[in-house]
Amino acid sequence: MAGGLRDGAHCNSLTATDDSGPERRQIYGRRQSRKLRPLRQDLFDRLLPRLEIPLPSPPQTIDPDALFDSPTADLWLEIGFGGGEHLAWQAERHPEIGFLAAEYFVNGIASLLRQVDRLGLDNVRLYQGDGRDLLEVLPEASIGRVFILFPDPWRKTRHHKRRIVQRETLDLLAHLLRDGAELRLATDHREYLAWMLAHCCAHPAFRWLARRPSDWRQRPDDWPASRYEIKALEAGRAPTYLRFVRRARTTV
Repeated sequence: MAGGLRDGAHCNSLTATDDSGPERRQIYGRRQSRKLRPLRQDLFDRLLPRLEIPLPSPPQTIDPDALFDSPTADLWLEIGFGGGEHLAWQAERHPEIGFLAAEYFVNGIASLLRQVDRLGLDNVRLYQGDGRDLLEVLPEASIGRVFILFPDPWRKTRHHKRRIVQRETLDLLAHLLRDGAELRLATDHREYLAWMLAHCCAHPAFRWLARRPSDWRQRPDDWPASRYEIKALEAGRAPTYLRFVRRARTTV
């Protein structure tokens, strides 16, 4: 068993429970863990305003391509990027891709800004706040890949409604992902793994790409380790890597 997933597991054996709950725009958890060092505070004050994504009020949408100085071949999105290691790695290796990123944690944003500055990345744009706010103002079929890696599992049952992987979020992702686009999820929490699989497999817009145990046990070569993942491995927790594809839209 890897991360609580049996070797022959299929979506057909998983069921999702009703996760309806109260208004989800309240953000839980810490906004900041410690005061920023002067260099990071300078980047926060100087660089963030240039990279920050302005959000209109729904149902208005933004033009993601207009956020970048140069034309982009595709748009990828990471929700809750933590320290930004994964996002910076992807952005450095894919300069032709425009990267949209959402994070609430101030220290994580500052960490990503440091990497953007150090690497000279010009293809990253940031939103401070709940990533679902950003999802609501992106145009339909505008995104080629979405990453939600090691989100807070909110372990207590009464907190499950706070989880980012919910039917409502998946509906938003299904709207903005192009046909054939990829949704990548990762977790080191066994119960959240079952939750992710149940909800994603129950959603008609997504198909799980796994065919063998290594497809969820082993991180693909184009999926770098994050700081959180390294800590999980050091603590003896086995991460699981999930890849889903956006099914083709049906036409009437």
